[in-house]
Amino acid sequence: MGSADIVPGVSGGTIALITGIYEHLIGAISNIKFIWLKPLLHGDFHSFKTKLLEDIDFEFFIPLLLGIAIAFLSLAKVINFCLDVYTAYTFAFFLGLIIASAYILYTELEELNIKSLIIVAIFTVLTFIFVGLNPIAANHSIPIIFISALIAICAMILPGISGSFVLLLLGQYQYMLTCLANLKIADIITFVLGAVIGLLGFTRVIKWLLEYYKAATISALIGIMLGSIRLPYVKMASSMAGTNIIAIVALVIIGFFVIYVLEKKFKMV
Repeated sequence: MGSADIVPGVSGGTIALITGIYEHLIGAISNIKFIWLKPLLHGDFHSFKTKLLEDIDFEFFIPLLLGIAIAFLSLAKVINFCLDVYTAYTFAFFLGLIIASAYILYTELEELNIKSLIIVAIFTVLTFIFVGLNPIAANHSIPIIFISALIAICAMILPGISGSFVLLLLGQYQYMLTCLANLKIADIITFVLGAVIGLLGFTRVIKWLLEYYKAATISALIGIMLGSIRLPYVKMASSMAGTNIIAIVALVIIGFFVIYVLEKKFKMV
């Protein structure tokens, strides 16, 4: 999930879904009710420990979060280097990943009806406009990092959207990669706090949407993915001087098939 979420266009939520831990993940987060806060405030540390172990599934979260953290730290420098040195090629690969993610989401729709098409069209247009405006792209202040994390973490739960891709839309992706690579503790802690609060706050909403309005939610996600193609395309097109067009096309195709093959392989397992 960590490797997926650090690459724009690949959804950690999708990886969780197709590897069979998605329901456990949503359930474990939804079941956190902070029942351990009351004994902690009263200084009853024995009850605090007991309630904490009842409330939080540490056996699940510890290995999951360790794996995600290791993936983030090990891949941050590699992707940052690719974005700086091979900008057009990297965004071409991202473009293929995003197109494939939209296609995978399409296969999750039970039927493509008029209502679904309208939702797809609306969210495609809205996202296309938003990506073009990108009003906070140059701002890397503490409040913006916090809010960006708050929004992006929801993508980790939603199958089909990558958290790092949301950061890319918000103009925070490459900056946070640099923070990870250089261990900028203040920015990393701010991001983690925003992510934790967002995760706890929106998990129940997302669970409800997927349970009762799955088709509409997936249609909206498809629209978001299609509209957001504008961003990697513009980044790629503006950096193509001196690049090989055949290599660009090949990387788009490779990006698409990476997601397609992984999704098929995990579903077979």
